[in-house]
Amino acid sequence: MTTAAPFADLSPDAVLDAIEYAGFRCDGRSLALNSYENRVYQAGLEDGDWVVAKFYRPGRWSDEAILEEHNFSITLQEHDIPVVAPLICQDRTLNEHGGFRFAVFPRQGGHWPELGSVEDREMMGRCLGRMHAVGRTGQFAHRPAIEIDRLGYQSCSYLRDSDWIPMHIVDSYAAVTEQLLAEVERVFDEVGDYNELRIHGDCHLGNTLWTDSGPHFVDLDDCLTGPAVQDLWMLLSGDESEMKNQLDDILEGYTRFCDFDLRETRLIEALRALRMIHYTAWVARRWPDPAFPLAFPWLAENRYWEEHILNLKEQLATVQGA
Repeated sequence: MTTAAPFADLSPDAVLDAIEYAGFRCDGRSLALNSYENRVYQAGLEDGDWVVAKFYRPGRWSDEAILEEHNFSITLQEHDIPVVAPLICQDRTLNEHGGFRFAVFPRQGGHWPELGSVEDREMMGRCLGRMHAVGRTGQFAHRPAIEIDRLGYQSCSYLRDSDWIPMHIVDSYAAVTEQLLAEVERVFDEVGDYNELRIHGDCHLGNTLWTDSGPHFVDLDDCLTGPAVQDLWMLLSGDESEMKNQLDDILEGYTRFCDFDLRETRLIEALRALRMIHYTAWVARRWPDPAFPLAFPWLAENRYWEEHILNLKEQLATVQGA
């Protein structure tokens, strides 16, 4: 196993061997699921059931940080919050086999939510309010927090220093990100102190499965400490008026179970700016992994960087006018 190809040794047989090592009897069926940061596989069992195994990217998280993710998921599940938590296999949730750390989860059916109705948005809000009410009762010791330096400045420095940005627009990128991050800092300063709590951290529609009974939250791999609004804004779409109405509906359900500081809505566009910067740096950092050039070929094209700078300029104007 090499740094350049961290999952090169994770063959289909190695996946099934690991799952059987954790105490399950596989029937030979397996299917790779959509995942880039880690590797996730669905495997059939001899009793006809299915499980899902997540193999963690080597070197990304410490064992302690992964166990905090697991414990948070289990705590939420114990409070009847619809979170897909890891199974306890032989008295533990984090297993290791063949040089890979992994966890096994029950398979959860469902589809991506559309949140097209007031009722669905209020239900999503109720579930998130309950999640955050539990999140407030403890603290992470080994998980990161939302930080402008880590998500913003360090991401920009990495991209400039690693020669990803075409030479003819390096100065433009440096100028717009400098202005944008200055505006992000201004917004955070204006909002002032806010409640930090344990949150999902990457709560977009792709990490939610919708069933007849409502949402089920999956993949807490990015759970961290941050403001409550971080778990709300990625569920919004459309123009400013549409997003405001959607947020009102979500908060109608949310505030039945958890208080919400309305000042945090001022952070939404600043948080979006940090995500835009950090996401591009994340793809660039993972480029040695063969899965990334195949999935994100546009990163190597000049046109992407030109459009990226234009998008950052538009986001600068949005943050300034928010």
